[in-house]
Amino acid sequence: MPERFIGNKIDVKGQDFELLPFGSGRRMCPGYSLGLKVIQLSLANLLHGFAWRLPDGMTREQLSMEEIFGLSTPRKTLILRHNRRVNNLPPGPKPWPIIGNLNLMGSLPHRSIHSLSKKYGPLMHLRFGSFPVVVGSSVEMAKFFLKTHDVVFADRPKTAAGKHTTYNYSDMTWSPYGAYWRQARKVCLAELFSAKRIESYEHIRREEVRALLRDLHAASGRVVALKDYLSAASLNLEREVVHEGEVVTTPERFRWMIDELFLLNGVLDIGDSIPWLGWLDLQGYIRRMKKLSKMFDQFLEYVLDEHENRMCREGESFVAKDMVDVLLNVASDPSLEVKFSRDSVKAFTQDLIAGGTESSSATVDWAIAELLRKPEVFAKATEELDRVVDRGRWVTEKDIPSLPTSTPS
Repeated sequence: MPERFIGNKIDVKGQDFELLPFGSGRRMCPGYSLGLKVIQLSLANLLHGFAWRLPDGMTREQLSMEEIFGLSTPRKTLILRHNRRVNNLPPGPKPWPIIGNLNLMGSLPHRSIHSLSKKYGPLMHLRFGSFPVVVGSSVEMAKFFLKTHDVVFADRPKTAAGKHTTYNYSDMTWSPYGAYWRQARKVCLAELFSAKRIESYEHIRREEVRALLRDLHAASGRVVALKDYLSAASLNLEREVVHEGEVVTTPERFRWMIDELFLLNGVLDIGDSIPWLGWLDLQGYIRRMKKLSKMFDQFLEYVLDEHENRMCREGESFVAKDMVDVLLNVASDPSLEVKFSRDSVKAFTQDLIAGGTESSSATVDWAIAELLRKPEVFAKATEELDRVVDRGRWVTEKDIPSLPTSTPS
């Protein structure tokens, strides 16, 4: 949303490398089409329906623009394990024995890496404990890794988070590049996020955004934490799309589970970099991962049982209503090249709920904050909305193509 993007034809769907909200290449988020629709509709209506201002005494400069988990989840970029000597390495800081350059990583590793890249350049060599890491931090390097040599870097390292929070690397995020991952992505694109299926969820997007607007209208005139409202709305929307049915835990507890999942998938666990220290769990992350995994498994088992019972009751008349129904149908297909286990279905379901929940709400929250910092851009966006959309109605998805300033695509 900053003014540098207005008037520029920057493709946020992975073809340009100035801005990559959904990633790029083979590992690009397969649900970007759904995510973009949610973000556009939410943002346009928030701008159209409310007059926004900062709390009394707060200046635009005091707005925190730190990246949020989900919008920019820090993780090790490229870990190159090798069994022969590597010459001509890119420049980088001198590593310490055992820990390598881990001492240079702060609480926001991506910020630390960005600071180091200013000193050592757009292609940089680090050591995270026992493992060499090559970091690309420019548009040209992003294109080199994510497009030119996409397949070479499409794999994922083995991490504690992948093992303990995604059913032993069974999800889309942490599963290694190979037949299983390719088949999972194919199912996502052809079944879960096809144009027809995304269109079928239009009424859910509309109703959940309206519910968000009603909740905010009830809080008019008071200071609100917008992120809390957005997170709740995104969670409700994803729940309706992924699985229609009851939730077996409180919204607050489930919100905590999602936040904990993102945090634990973004931390630098010492055992990932120094394997022989992993069993000690010095930071306590593995203990938290195992606890969280049990909580998610209880929830996901309930969801799958609920859907399987309906499939049995309805028999041949069964029609898939949500994404879990689709996943269960696919998993039962005997023609699959690689079989999807029950753990696979649970891991994919967890991805669908968590991925859509945090990234959408964080992006809209960031966009509103950025607009408050840029009043001239804010004015241009609201003027466009007033001109295109009647003041007596809300913005619909049909309006979006006519709103290039307030809903960039």
